[in-house]
Amino acid sequence: MIKTLNILFYIRKDRIDIKGKVPIYCRITFNKERVDFSVKRTIAPERWEASKGRVKGSGEDFKAINAYLNMVSNKIYVNHHKLEESNKTITANALMNLVSDKPDNPKNTPSIFKIFEQHNKKVKSLIGVDYAHGTWERFETCLKHLRQFIALEYNKTDYSIALINNEFISEFDYFLRSIRKCQNNSAVKYMRNFRKIIRIALANDMIEKDPFHHYDGKVNEIDRNFLTATELKALEEKEITTIRLDLARDIFLFSCYTGLAFIDVAKLLPEQIKIGIDGEPWIFTKRTKTKVISNIPLLPTALKMIDKYKAHPEVIKKKVLLPVSSNQRMNAYLKEIADICGINKILTFHIARHTFATTVTLSNGVPLESVSKMLGHKSIKTTQHYAKVIDGKVGNDMQILKDKLNL
Repeated sequence: MIKTLNILFYIRKDRIDIKGKVPIYCRITFNKERVDFSVKRTIAPERWEASKGRVKGSGEDFKAINAYLNMVSNKIYVNHHKLEESNKTITANALMNLVSDKPDNPKNTPSIFKIFEQHNKKVKSLIGVDYAHGTWERFETCLKHLRQFIALEYNKTDYSIALINNEFISEFDYFLRSIRKCQNNSAVKYMRNFRKIIRIALANDMIEKDPFHHYDGKVNEIDRNFLTATELKALEEKEITTIRLDLARDIFLFSCYTGLAFIDVAKLLPEQIKIGIDGEPWIFTKRTKTKVISNIPLLPTALKMIDKYKAHPEVIKKKVLLPVSSNQRMNAYLKEIADICGINKILTFHIARHTFATTVTLSNGVPLESVSKMLGHKSIKTTQHYAKVIDGKVGNDMQILKDKLNL
């Protein structure tokens, strides 16, 4: 059977950069096996002549690019001839690696998958100690996306850490946004997960340079949903006769009046309620997510919930403060509760925490610094995101100023 070698240069119009240029790619096809790779050159789309696979124009820059493409093409043919003469196995992937000066299997360099798997195994063993279950799940999902990307882009089931460079990082980011359809914030968070693995490799001298050096993915600020004072009142006053829904509503309200995340509410113990500096009951805890101390004075509604469930069988059996079900089940109940209370929002425990920050505290004049401390934020900048959405508070503050000026 005659084995044919074909080389094609083309541009990727779907990957236009901020300067309006697109990358040039090379496709090697050998014996029906195909591999594509970037030649690390860009050009304005209108300057590309697809029929010739070259740049059109007489400028020196264009001539230099065409000369480089000719060199790449010649290098592929030369390496193909060398492999034939030495009776070595020829594949499109092998030719690509030889052209880009990358060995097919770099010696003494571990697999990126092996490093990732070892990391995830450690994270899983520390769930409930240093990590939340959701953190482990996100690292696992990131690894799954990475496997799919390498299989699709490089036609490999394994990949050496030594081969990961800035181009790889850019392509993986693009893969997450295009093939996986991740929104910006999701893509950036997965890239941060991956960056942690790269840092492990750097710390252990597996690689010399950080391939993330030029990566500047940033999380976009999003509007944080919360309940208004009217919605919160409707939720409190609605009579709910279904026991499971009544319990879910009460746990949600407890979070609204303490600012605690779901996992922190579920882990609360009776001994964490102590008398604070003002002689009143406080919660003394540490956030599961950030390990930051969070001491919170208990408001009447929160105290009411503790008293209501102190004799609940689950509270007595598990020796916890409140009878909390799984997060998934509670969020499902909250959707029913929203319909019952006429609240046109998808209720989740994230909304409860945001409600504490906005409607319960900041809107009622509690200083930003105090709210930040109760929420257990590492930086007050995180708390400032909540302050930006309280238009009513701004209006009230300005009205007080107007009254003072009139006087």
